[in-house]
Amino acid sequence: MAQFTKVTSHVVPMVVDNVDTDQIIPARFLKVIDKLGLGKLLFNDWRYNADGSPKADFVLNTPPVQGAQVLLAGDNFGCGSSREHAPWALVGWGIRAVISTSFADIFSGNALKNGLLPITVDAPTHARVVAAVAADPAARVTVDLESKTLTLPDGSSTTFPIDSFSRHCLLNGIDELGYIQSFEDKIRAHEARTA
Repeated sequence: MAQFTKVTSHVVPMVVDNVDTDQIIPARFLKVIDKLGLGKLLFNDWRYNADGSPKADFVLNTPPVQGAQVLLAGDNFGCGSSREHAPWALVGWGIRAVISTSFADIFSGNALKNGLLPITVDAPTHARVVAAVAADPAARVTVDLESKTLTLPDGSSTTFPIDSFSRHCLLNGIDELGYIQSFEDKIRAHEARTA
């Protein structure tokens, strides 16, 4: 998984409440076990017409958001089923962090295990980001995982919660298996002592 330390980016504004994982990545695409190419399927049913052509008015198809690494979501983002493909698709498109007032627990856990940082902010802070992005689509935010701060387009900042284990893994670009493997020398020493 890619290391996450600090990201400064413009924002994809998708301020819709209760976006479930079936909208993020429809169930018919869950047959794959490889993450490659899932970014093209992100929000597939909202993003493409029946003939496969892009919907010109859907936010991911508009020029201002291309290259953005932060998604600005509505409340209760990632609700629904527990598919790990949802964060895979978001990361595959290029999203590294999602800002919302709340996340579904299972989605949040899956996101953290796959290099996607869910950032929970209070409603007034969320509203300030929404207003800033509406006023200027090029407005940028900075996510600093080391200090657990989100810097808003107006220069103000707020802290966000994250558990220490997930933070450690993201900062070091390792998943749970990578964390265990970092203790390989100690594991071998223990095995040698107890053999």
